[in-house]
Amino acid sequence: MSRAYIALGANLGDPAATVNAAFAALSGLPQTRLLATSALYRTAPIGIAEQPEFVNAAASVETTLTPEALLDALLAIEQQFGRVRAEKNGPRTLDLDILLYDEQIIATPRLTLPHPRLHLRAFVLYPLADLAPKLCIPGRGQLAAWLPAVANQGIQRL
Repeated sequence: MSRAYIALGANLGDPAATVNAAFAALSGLPQTRLLATSALYRTAPIGIAEQPEFVNAAASVETTLTPEALLDALLAIEQQFGRVRAEKNGPRTLDLDILLYDEQIIATPRLTLPHPRLHLRAFVLYPLADLAPKLCIPGRGQLAAWLPAVANQGIQRL
């Protein structure tokens, strides 16, 4: 079994309910077991400022799916929740991103792991720290070492 960490985010409809429902959808993935979920966090949008605030969280799973198969499964869940990719960093019903998959470093046209911006985003690091505060990010070092760098980003635990 491999361990993967997944970021969840939503800002359309009832984002907190959506993220909680997405946790349930993750628990139903084939060949995958949901291990833990973080608290929910309210965060300001990045990029396009004129949109609702986000609710973000993270989950850890054990899976025998390959990273690419897990990505496909996450994209299918996004579609089930009505995700439309109209504009980069735009509003969304649900966003699911693989942050880490074991300690693998992957760079393909479809998938980059670790997620290339995870160490720069409070909305990723704080929920991830809920799950694995001593986590080492391949190529970046200890997760905890990155928290001060994002402390000025607006984030509120719900």
